Amino acid sequence: MEYTTLGDTGMEVSRICLGCMSFGTPEWREWVLDEEAGLELVDRAIELGINFFDTANMYSNGESERVLGKALEGRRDEAVVASKVFFQMDEDDPNSGGLSRKAIEQELDNSLSRLGMDSLDLLQIHRYDDETPIETTMRALDDAIRRGKTRYVGASSMWAHQFAEAQYTADSLGLDRFATMQNHYNLLYREEEREMLPLCEKQGVGVMPWSPLARGYLTRPHEEFEATTRGRTDEYAKGHPYFEGGGREVNERVEELADEKGVKMAQLALSWVLHKDWVDAPIVGTSSIEHLEDAVEALDIKLSDSDIDYLEAPYQPVRVAGHE
Repeated sequence: MEYTTLGDTGMEVSRICLGCMSFGTPEWREWVLDEEAGLELVDRAIELGINFFDTANMYSNGESERVLGKALEGRRDEAVVASKVFFQMDEDDPNSGGLSRKAIEQELDNSLSRLGMDSLDLLQIHRYDDETPIETTMRALDDAIRRGKTRYVGASSMWAHQFAEAQYTADSLGLDRFATMQNHYNLLYREEEREMLPLCEKQGVGVMPWSPLARGYLTRPHEEFEATTRGRTDEYAKGHPYFEGGGREVNERVEELADEKGVKMAQLALSWVLHKDWVDAPIVGTSSIEHLEDAVEALDIKLSDSDIDYLEAPYQPVRVAGHE
C-alpha cells in the first residue's frame, strides 16, 4: 500500500479510500452488501493496508455507519474515518437534512452514535445548501471541531465559486476552512479540471474524488455494463453524462489498453485517476473482495504520457453533473 498526506491536514492516508456506500442493507439498494459481507470487506481492506474509510449518514439510512463502526471496534485509532451530512434522514423531520446548525449538530451526533465513536477524523458536507447562509454552516462546522466531534471538515460536489466563497468566509471569520474536496472525477467526467481541481491544488486542499470508475461503467465493455444489476437499476448513474460525447469511445480505449497491459479495465481506469497529481485518494466502492484487491493492485500500474493522452483524447465537454 502507498500512503500520502491528505492535503494540508498532516494525516497520512492510504492512496485507496474504501467507499462504504456499498454495504449496509440491500433493502436500501439492491446491489448493497449486508452486514456480514461488509465486515469481511473492511477486514480485508485493513489487511491490504487501507486506513481511509468514507461513509455518510444517508448510506443505507445509517446502516453503513453502524457496520463500519462495528468493523473498526478495537482498531479505531489506526483508521481515518470520514462521514457526511446534508441529505434528509427522516421524511417527517425537515431539520434532519440541510446544513443549518441544528441539522449539522444533531446529525453529527447521530452519526457518531451509530459509529460508536467519540469523533470523526473528517466531517464533510455532502452537498451545498442554498437555503442556509454559508456563514452559518461554516460556524457550525468550526464549532464541531472545537467541541472535539471532528478533527477536520471537508466539502463535496459544488460549484467552484461556492467553494471559494466558503473558504473566504472561513478565513475572514477566523474559522477552520474546508481541508478536503470530495468531487466527481473520472475519465468520463473531467469538468472538474476547469476550475475546482486547480483551486484545490492552489489552496492545499486534499482531493478524494468519488466515482473514479464512473459507477462501474469503466469496469467492463459497454454492452456488458448494461447487463449488470447496477447497470439496470442505478438510476443515479443513468443521470450522469457517461454515455454522452466521447464516453463510449473512452470505454473502448480503456478496454483496448487494459488488454495490451494484461490488466483489468477497472484497474486501468483507476490507475489513470491515481496518476493525477491533484488527487490524493480516490474513493473506491466495491461489492467484492476480489475487486478490492484489484483496486490495490492498480497502484502498481504505470501509465506513460502517451497512454494517458490516448485515454483522454476522445473526451468531449459534457454537462455538469454531481452537484445536485
